Amino acid sequence: MSTETAPTADRVAAPPPAGWEEARSRVYAVGLAAALPAVARPLVDTDGLTLAEPLTTRTDLPAFPTSSVDGWAVRGAGPWRVVGRVLAGNTPAPLTEDNTTVEIATGAMVPEGATAVLRVEESTTTADLVSGTPRQTPEWRQPGEEAYADEELLPAGTPVDPAVIGLAASCGHDTLRVRRAPRAALLVFGDELLTEGPPAAGRVRDALGPAVPAWLRRYGCQIRPSDVVGPVADTLPAHVAALRAALANADLVCTTGGTMHGPVDHLHPTLAALGADYVVNTVAVRPGFPMLLARLAGDDGRVRFVAGLPGNPQSAIVALVSLVAPLLAGLQGRPMPVLPQATLAEAVPGRGDHTHLALVRLDRASGTAFPVRHVGSAMLRGLAGADGFAVIRPGTNGGQGDRVPIVPLPLLTGERAS
Repeated sequence: MSTETAPTADRVAAPPPAGWEEARSRVYAVGLAAALPAVARPLVDTDGLTLAEPLTTRTDLPAFPTSSVDGWAVRGAGPWRVVGRVLAGNTPAPLTEDNTTVEIATGAMVPEGATAVLRVEESTTTADLVSGTPRQTPEWRQPGEEAYADEELLPAGTPVDPAVIGLAASCGHDTLRVRRAPRAALLVFGDELLTEGPPAAGRVRDALGPAVPAWLRRYGCQIRPSDVVGPVADTLPAHVAALRAALANADLVCTTGGTMHGPVDHLHPTLAALGADYVVNTVAVRPGFPMLLARLAGDDGRVRFVAGLPGNPQSAIVALVSLVAPLLAGLQGRPMPVLPQATLAEAVPGRGDHTHLALVRLDRASGTAFPVRHVGSAMLRGLAGADGFAVIRPGTNGGQGDRVPIVPLPLLTGERAS
């Protein structure tokens, strides 16, 4: 086990922490300023990405009058003489004579000259004649009923999901211009960590190496098993080499541990050696206080980011929802996540001058938040049963019945932040 200590000059007092809301706004702004480039992708490859430009229609929707029922497209008064059939996918000849009709299928183009569509179940057919009474409400969809040509349906910054893909296809799009997914990497710091088996002999099992990549994917990142490195030796050269290598291919590198200024905390000296500047260096939030976000400009001019997550597991997830989530929203060109609210089912204490992020389970039917147990900084049991964090602002306590903001956890891959 390495015991190399950080240089004495680098073991300095941390700067005053940023307020939690201020920190979120700050990292979102720098992410948006460095938004990832737009690329054209086939529709089937856009799920989970973000629209880089508004989605507009190429034609009216529908593009032509379309029957909404199976039946008869008629002209004039009945009874009507049958002169043909119209199926979906065909262009019918016009109806030019009164008292004539064509059989029509749902979704088929209504022929020019038709005055009504008679439902098949409300018609009577005798020989070549059809009789019945059409409803007063037209039984077809008019061109532009859903949207007009070139109408903006969704703004840039909209997350692409299956519904958006289907809408784009109905508009006639084969590709979409989207922001490419952020590429992420993870460096695990700490010689005390085990990567397999149970904790023993003073060493603890690394819980963040397996978990953080899954969280990052749920926030829209691409991260491969080879992008997860560690535990990195507790020496400054090893930290510098690992971070430099990770930054070569990643837009965002998350690190775990080493965010303080202790004798074997090498993250701050590493950032200094690589010429990084801090966007946020510590946040007035509990748990999760010693978190940071730094940025570096690569040789190609592109900005990369380093998110320093605390080594305690729950604190690391607090850092993810506090700094990484808004940063990634900006990088993807999405709006700043708006926090929903819920009613506290029980009192939640404040943390003095710090924001308190308290794990809660949500009853979505009632809009109620229930605090969970086992919520120490080093614990994950409470997190495993939670839906998000209740935000208790500085200088306040959360009383039973109070409405408070909720930072939701992304429970499903590709789920929109809300």
